[in-house]
Amino acid sequence: MTVSFKGKSPSRRAFLKGAATAAGALATAGAARAAGDPLITEVQPWASGFGDGVDETPYGLPIKFETDVVRRNVEWLTADTISSINFTPIHALDGTITPQGCAFERHHSGAIELAKEDYRLMINGLVDQELIFTYADLERFPRVNQVNFLECAANTGMEWAGAQLNGAQFTHGMIHNMEYTGVSLRTILEEAGLGKAGDLKGKWIYVEGADASSNGRSIPMEKALDDCILAFKANGEALRKEHGYPVRLVVPGWEGNMWVKWIRRIEVTDAPVESREETSKYTDTLADGTSRKWTWVMDAKSVITSPSPQSPITHGKGPLVITGLAWSGNGAIKRVDVSIDGGKTWQTARLAAKGQKMALSRFYLDVDWDGSEMLLQSRAMDETGYVQPTKAQLREVRGLNSIYHNNCIQTWWVKESGEAENVEVS
Repeated sequence: MTVSFKGKSPSRRAFLKGAATAAGALATAGAARAAGDPLITEVQPWASGFGDGVDETPYGLPIKFETDVVRRNVEWLTADTISSINFTPIHALDGTITPQGCAFERHHSGAIELAKEDYRLMINGLVDQELIFTYADLERFPRVNQVNFLECAANTGMEWAGAQLNGAQFTHGMIHNMEYTGVSLRTILEEAGLGKAGDLKGKWIYVEGADASSNGRSIPMEKALDDCILAFKANGEALRKEHGYPVRLVVPGWEGNMWVKWIRRIEVTDAPVESREETSKYTDTLADGTSRKWTWVMDAKSVITSPSPQSPITHGKGPLVITGLAWSGNGAIKRVDVSIDGGKTWQTARLAAKGQKMALSRFYLDVDWDGSEMLLQSRAMDETGYVQPTKAQLREVRGLNSIYHNNCIQTWWVKESGEAENVEVS
C-alpha cells in the first residue's frame, strides 16, 4: 500500500504557540458545553441514592464500562490454546505497570495449579550441597523488589515480512511490566555453595519448570549471579496462575522464554544443556538458513500505543496526546523520538519519568492535530547509545526468515478520519 502524508512537522516555537491556542479553545468549548449539559446541570441517578457497600466485591474487579480492556488471542496463530499466547491490551493502558489481569500469557503445555504447600525447588549439580526448598523456606530469605519488563522473543515476529496484524495489542502485546518481589537467585545459589563449581567463568545453570513441558533453559552463571530473582509476588500480590504461581524466575532484559514459570529445579553445570527451547526454538534464522544461538537480550524497542488501530482519534482536530512505550534489555531508555511523517523528521518526546534499567518507559508527545494524515513512528534510544532500527536495517542483517527479536520501528497510518492502520515504511 502506498500512503501519502499531507501534514508538515511544526517547529517547536510554532507548536507551543499552536498548542496554547488550541488548549484555550478547548477550555472555552468545554465551558460552553457545560453550561447546557444536563449531565452536569441536573441530578443524575448515580447521585440520587446509595452505591455498593464495601463488601460488594471482596477482591476488586474492573468496572463494567471497561470490559473491552482484556487479553486477546489470535485463533489462527497456533493449533491449540494449550500451547499458545494471548496479548496485553497495551493500546488501552497508560503509565508503565501492567495489571496482572491484563498481562499476556505464554504457555507450552497449559497453566498449571500448584499449591504453595506442594511447591519444592531443588538446587543440584556442581554445588557443595544439594538442597530442596519449600515455599516457606524461600519466604525466610532477604527479599528484593525490582520492576522489569517481560517480552516474548516472538513479539512483533509476524511483522518480519510486512505489515500483518492491525493493532498494537497484536503487533507488540507480548509484553508486560510488573514489580516483582522475591529472593535473589544469587542468594539461593550461594546457600547451596558454589565451591564445587570452581572457577565460575564459563559455568551455567539449567532451569526447568514443574509443568509438563518443563521449558528447560540454560543461563550463563554471570547472569544468574547478577540480577535474576525467584519471584513469588507481582505488583504486591501473589503471582497469578498463568504467570507461574507460586514461584517463577525473573531474568531482567532477556527473552521471556527464559523466565521459567513454576520453577522446580536449578542445576549448576559446566556447559549449556542445549535443550529444545535453545536449539530448534528461540534461535534466529538468517537469510542463508543458518541460525544463531544465545541471542537472549531484548534490544531497544518502542511502539506508539495511541493513536493506533485499536485506539483511533475520535475527538477530531485539535489537541492530541500521542503516547507509547519504550524499553531495552541493555539498560534504561534515555530518549524517544516521534515522527508524524514516516521518519522524515523527528521530535523528541517527553518521558513520563527517568528511564529504569530493564523496565518500560512511557513517553508522550502533545501535538495540535490539523486533521491531516500522519505516518506515526517512534524510535527508542537506550543508555548504551543503541538506536532502534528500521525494518530495512534489520533485514540487511537478518533477512526474512526470522521470527524472534524483531525490534523494528513500527508505523501507523493515521487517516483523516482518525482511524489508523498498520503499514510498513522502512
